[in-house]
Amino acid sequence: MMKGIDMTSVRALALLVGASLTLSACVSVGGEVDTPDSLLTLSSSAAAPAGSGAATGAEGSAGAVAVLTPEVPAKLDLLRIPVTVSDTQIAYLKDMVWIEKPARLFRRVLGETLRTRSGDAGGLLILDSDDTPVLADQFVRGTLLDMGYDARSGEVVVSFDAVRSDPQGVVSSRRFEAREYVVDVESEFVGPALNRAANKVAGDVADWVLGAG
Repeated sequence: MMKGIDMTSVRALALLVGASLTLSACVSVGGEVDTPDSLLTLSSSAAAPAGSGAATGAEGSAGAVAVLTPEVPAKLDLLRIPVTVSDTQIAYLKDMVWIEKPARLFRRVLGETLRTRSGDAGGLLILDSDDTPVLADQFVRGTLLDMGYDARSGEVVVSFDAVRSDPQGVVSSRRFEAREYVVDVESEFVGPALNRAANKVAGDVADWVLGAG
C-alpha cells in the first residue's frame, strides 16, 4: 500500500471519474445536432377503443374539457433531451432527438389518457387539438417543468405543474412527478423510460381532473 494514501478514496475517485467520462460521451452543451436515424416520441399506454366518442351541448352530456399545450422552460423548448448535471448546469443527450417538441407530445398523451378514462366520468368530451370548434367549460393547462435525464440520480424525470378550472370557475393546481431509473444513457433505455414516466404523470393528472385522485 502506498504510504500516506487512502486506497479506498482512490478507488472511489476512479469510479467517479469513470462515470463522468461515460456521461461526457453521451452529452453536449448545446448547438446543432445531426438528425439521427430514428426519432423519439411518446405514446399513450391508454387508448380509447374504436367507435367510442362523446358529445357536448346535448341533454345529459357531461361537458367538454380542453387540454392546452403546457408552458415549458427554455431547456424544454427544443427537440433535444436535457441532462441535469448539477443545480446550475444543463447539457443535452447526444444523438437523441424528439420528433416534436416535448410539450405537444405530452399534451397528446394527457389528452388520450383523459379520453380513455372519462368514460367512467360520464363521457366527457376531451379536446386536445389547437383548433377546437367547441367551447369547453373545463380546462387543463400547466407547466411541463422537466422531461429529461438527471445525471445525479441516473433517472429520467417528468415533472408537470397542472392547473385545472371547473365549470364553476374554481381553479386549482398540483405538481406531479415520475422518475424511472435507466441502466445506460442510450436511446433504447432513455426513450422507453421517458414514455413510462410521462404516462405515469398523465394517469395521475387524469385521476385528479376526473375526481379520482
